[in-house]
Amino acid sequence: MDPARLKAIPIFSELSDEEAHRLAAFATETSVAEGQILMKQGDYSVELIAIEEGTADVVRDGEKIASLKQGDLIGEIGLFERRPRSADVIATSPMRVLKLTHWEIRRMSDDTVERIKQLIEERTQQGVADPAHVDDKSGS
Repeated sequence: MDPARLKAIPIFSELSDEEAHRLAAFATETSVAEGQILMKQGDYSVELIAIEEGTADVVRDGEKIASLKQGDLIGEIGLFERRPRSADVIATSPMRVLKLTHWEIRRMSDDTVERIKQLIEERTQQGVADPAHVDDKSGS
């Protein structure tokens, strides 16, 4: 994958060119059919998904709680925290997504991993992290 495309994803935008180049080597691009489940409520999150094209709905207990589109991320909180998904994510159109597993992220240098964790924390505090994840401790 082109490292510049990886750096277009908000969580990776502040990586150095060298870090982005190394991480891009691990990224996989996948096509997703309309109706395909990207993440299942109750399963453990083991990957980050960035939507390059298409749309998806976030559904909890049968109720739609959010809509996702190009540029949105799914699963970033699960990269470092082992907790079950609190919602399904279902493609509502054909999609092209980028995937990185937590194993691939953890193969990066300690500095890169710490930077990614910091960016996730900042996105969480801003309320823009992982719409398919709800922190039950916050009462959300």
